[in-house]
Amino acid sequence: MRYLQLALALSALSLTQCTSLSLEECRNSDWYTLGLGVSMTESTDWPKPRVAWYAVAVLLLAYTCSFIDRTILSLLVEPIKADLGLSDTEIGMLHGLAFALFYTLMGIPIAMLADRYSRRTIIAGGIAFWSIATACCGLANRFSHLFIARVGVGVGEAALSPAAFSLLADSFPPQKIGRALSVYSTGVFLGAGLAFIIGGAVIGLIKGSDGIELPLVGQVEAWQAAFIIVGLPGLLLALLVLTIAEPIRRDADKAPAPPVAKVFGYLAEHPRLFFCHFLGFALLSAAFNAVSGWGPAFLQRQFQADAPTAGLGLGIAVLVFGTAGLLVGGWLTDRGRQRGWLDAALRVGVLSGLGLIPFGLLATSADSVWQAVLWLCPFMFFASMAFGGAAAAIQLVAPVRMRAVVSALYLFFNNLLGIGLGPMVVALVTDYVFVDEKMLSASIAWVTSSMGLLAALVLYWGLRPYRSALEMTRGE
Repeated sequence: MRYLQLALALSALSLTQCTSLSLEECRNSDWYTLGLGVSMTESTDWPKPRVAWYAVAVLLLAYTCSFIDRTILSLLVEPIKADLGLSDTEIGMLHGLAFALFYTLMGIPIAMLADRYSRRTIIAGGIAFWSIATACCGLANRFSHLFIARVGVGVGEAALSPAAFSLLADSFPPQKIGRALSVYSTGVFLGAGLAFIIGGAVIGLIKGSDGIELPLVGQVEAWQAAFIIVGLPGLLLALLVLTIAEPIRRDADKAPAPPVAKVFGYLAEHPRLFFCHFLGFALLSAAFNAVSGWGPAFLQRQFQADAPTAGLGLGIAVLVFGTAGLLVGGWLTDRGRQRGWLDAALRVGVLSGLGLIPFGLLATSADSVWQAVLWLCPFMFFASMAFGGAAAAIQLVAPVRMRAVVSALYLFFNNLLGIGLGPMVVALVTDYVFVDEKMLSASIAWVTSSMGLLAALVLYWGLRPYRSALEMTRGE
């Protein structure tokens, strides 16, 4: 497999894009050229703007819907536990292992398919697959069934971004592609925020029902109906994707790829640098996902909040303040570089880790649901600050011909640990340390504080080797 394919697959799975770089920097970077697969030579046969931006709009809608389907589980923790008799650890496995592992791994072979076959067809097939899998979650009557269905959601969603990035890269000329990808990338927080709001509203519509009669399915519990109602409309979205124009493929101007042994040899030459970067930013991602995964259950257990209230509160925190944190973090990184701080991205990461700690503690010790939401807003702001600069930082420090591969390795571990670690650790602490599900707030406080502090310390430890490696790379 070509390194370009690997980079595309794993880059598309990450929450972090080139958002900390200016558009001009992004367009001029070697990583951008290698990772997107877009020829930097001008062409006159690009799709018309309205055609290209229609593709962006539809794919952004798909990205948003993918977050609704993956996040709806967070709002249904309590009724699922009560009906199926699950532990918090088993719920954590549904959040992490079942979804994150297969979501991360399946991006690689799917990206290979996207390089050879129709990308819109692959995206439409992925949407249909994860939509059916989400609906199948509503048919589960035991943990194993729900686990398998969540695996299906992860596999289906892995088809979206690799093919979407490739399709968009061939739809826009180099001077405009940055804007298009930025709009698509906002789906991370837009999707997560709307997932809580829309998911909570759906649950509110069926709240209080002892059972719902659905065509072809029969009698189901309210939480099962929520999965089915949220999942099945995705089949219509899959048909909508087929209306996107499939652009012609454009081969990238690629530098000769180094042997794998040489790439890992470079990593071995800078063990402290890559250890600190990979682990530090993964811990920040895990802290964010810990609250995203368990936030609704926390508000419901601590304050007896209903699903619509919990969804609305968390949705506002993620949608507004998560997005703001991402943008401000990118701005701070740019300003730091302008002032000569070569390690600006890591400094923002340190600020992110330290900044989220007090607000996580305040949120989990609040006296009311809306007081907790009030403190969760700055928590989400600080937790998201580092996402923009993290990927950019690692591809800037790597030698030119290794940037795509090194970035891909970072994104692979960040997704695997970030998505899977946070929710799982919270569940384990609740079940095996506190041994009381009512102590979920304490688990979230302990996990996020520990991860934030450890991330800050690890990233601070990596400042000096990062500066040294960047100076060395610039001197080559």
